[in-house]
Amino acid sequence: MDIKVKENLKKIFGFNQFRGNQEAIVDNILHGNNTFVIMPTGAGKSLCYQLPAVTSEGTAIVISPLIALMKNQVDQLNAFGINAHFLNSTLSKSESNRVKKEVLSGATQLLYVAPESLTKEENIEFLKSAKLCFVAIDEAHCISEWGHDFRPEYRKIKSIIGQIGDNLPIIALTATATPKVQQDIQRNLNMEEADLFKSSFNRTNLYYEVRPKVKNDTKKQLIKYVKSHKGKSGIIYCLSRKKVEEIAELLKVNGINAAPYHAGLESATRIKNQDDFLNEEVDVVVATIAFGMGIDKPDVRYVIHYDVPKSLEGYYQETGRAGRDGLEGHCLMFYKYDDIIKLEKFNKDKPVNERENAKVLLQEMAAYAESSVCRRRVLLHYFGESLNEDCGFCDNCKKKKESFDGQKDIQIAIEAVKETNQRFSLEHVVNVIRGEQNEYMESYNHDSLKVFGEGQDFDERHWKSVIRQAMILGFLEKDIENYGVIKLSPLSEEFLNSPHEVMLSKDHDFEEMIENDEAEEISNSNKAYDEKLFELLKTERKKVAKSKGLPPYVIFQDPSLEEMATVYPTTKEELAQINGVGMGKVAKFGAPFLKLIESYVEENDIITASDVVVKTAGTRSKVKISIIQQVDRKVDLDEIASNLNISMTELLQEIEQIIYSGTKLNINYYIQNIMDEDREDTLHDYFMSAETDNIREALSELEDEDFGEEEIRVYRIKFISDHAN
Repeated sequence: MDIKVKENLKKIFGFNQFRGNQEAIVDNILHGNNTFVIMPTGAGKSLCYQLPAVTSEGTAIVISPLIALMKNQVDQLNAFGINAHFLNSTLSKSESNRVKKEVLSGATQLLYVAPESLTKEENIEFLKSAKLCFVAIDEAHCISEWGHDFRPEYRKIKSIIGQIGDNLPIIALTATATPKVQQDIQRNLNMEEADLFKSSFNRTNLYYEVRPKVKNDTKKQLIKYVKSHKGKSGIIYCLSRKKVEEIAELLKVNGINAAPYHAGLESATRIKNQDDFLNEEVDVVVATIAFGMGIDKPDVRYVIHYDVPKSLEGYYQETGRAGRDGLEGHCLMFYKYDDIIKLEKFNKDKPVNERENAKVLLQEMAAYAESSVCRRRVLLHYFGESLNEDCGFCDNCKKKKESFDGQKDIQIAIEAVKETNQRFSLEHVVNVIRGEQNEYMESYNHDSLKVFGEGQDFDERHWKSVIRQAMILGFLEKDIENYGVIKLSPLSEEFLNSPHEVMLSKDHDFEEMIENDEAEEISNSNKAYDEKLFELLKTERKKVAKSKGLPPYVIFQDPSLEEMATVYPTTKEELAQINGVGMGKVAKFGAPFLKLIESYVEENDIITASDVVVKTAGTRSKVKISIIQQVDRKVDLDEIASNLNISMTELLQEIEQIIYSGTKLNINYYIQNIMDEDREDTLHDYFMSAETDNIREALSELEDEDFGEEEIRVYRIKFISDHAN
């Protein structure tokens, strides 16, 4: 290799030596050969085209789909003293002209271009006049409809390269390519003859984990996890922009330095949030899966998928953002099958072929999440690579799992693939094994096969798991040409002739886990409080109520005391987060309760609220503010409900939340319109002497007075507001 290249490696990029295939790739490009690189995230893909670009004469064009990554990489290259620019929709006309001028003068070594910008006629004409050395196509999987980020503009790249220069060498690079995607990329770019450099997909420093996504528990787990990694950089991926905003806000409210990142943000905000993350002003970025954030940050310590990605390629690339410096990286995904169903609905308007492809990719994603097999083995198998033993560094390897001898089941699966002539998908093969009658069975005459119905004692889930595990172990394989089709492997016949014990493991039943966790959460919400502390708090409440001449429930209701006895708040801020409390009540009644809890926590060495409680971001706060403002202006309650487009019942619920959290609301003007003084006095006397403010009990007790439920609820609001707030 040229001495100048090695000098540049050290002088410009600061490396003493190449990693993996880098040297061979750089050498291949410098010799003007078409080059295809499959290299996992964090293995040094960018250097493979950046180093030849600074060593060659002319400008290297880098086609990249990620505007965020372009800016990030150009900033880094400029910091190295390399003249690099980008050309995309974020630039003004004058900025674009300045970039073009620099390229035409021969000063620019690398020009990053978005595929959409590349297809513009004016840019094609400009590039024809420039001196170019080669074209690098980053994220090349976008060319393939089987790739996780398919971009139709990528299909035009080959013809455009032909227009801008004769025989320009091409280097195509991707971090995620299954054998099918690899074949697709090479065909689309006419690069079947290109030199292929494929690195292992095994990122040994990443720990993979999947947890059930339980309705109310996931946010608590998320806060707890991020707080336990205080000061470390992390990325959280969500399905929608709305969810990104919600989770970013939730983290901020809980004292975590976080920022949102998605395509819908103002450009300046997006750039600021990205720069803040890179410069460690922000610890956590919450981003959309669809946007595929291009962040080249080496010390991301964890990547969390709050929602399920659309494919295993997407998952692999996004988790690949963790631990790019070779140190530990934790990849945590929250999973429930409902998310897969939601994603399938998003695809309903796509053309049939695209919809079917997307469905297959989603099913692979679900299979990965639910599998109890070593996560690394499943991932590597998906990318056409095998691992002969469990990695020992994922949740499935760490957990004890239920195993069974799958010898007979694997025999049945092989027979089913063989008898159906290796032409069908996993779903059809499973239907044959289970003896499911449908139109396909009759038309292909598969209901008369010997293997038809041999596995009817087990459900579809069991057989899908058996076939997937058989593929990982090499007893069956995927057909690359016909995606989704199962084929025999070299080991299939051998196993039929000489079967032996093969231990398989049962998949995780996430639906059952989620149901159990949610049921436990419901029962815990009734029982999990510290009964001894609860009794002490009740005694304190009685004492405070007596001194104020009020019923105890006016001070704090039982559910509020139960929550205090669950999360042990020891500061005013923590106490204000308890349901039905709020800062108003903390100021009025909080001091003796905080003192009591603090002493109790100290005496019993208890974990306090800051470790357990999750503060909510108050998504309905705008509604509450509007209600308070309209009540202050003495707007009729029916009119307020109408203005907010909610029912009277919903309005009263909102008002109850406001007053039970300690905010005073004067609705006397409304009460005077709906009841006379005698009825007011009756309700006042009732609530003053009642042991509870329960509406049902009030209705029963005041049956003779003929009060309506709404009437009692409205007066209760006045009573609590007057006496508690």
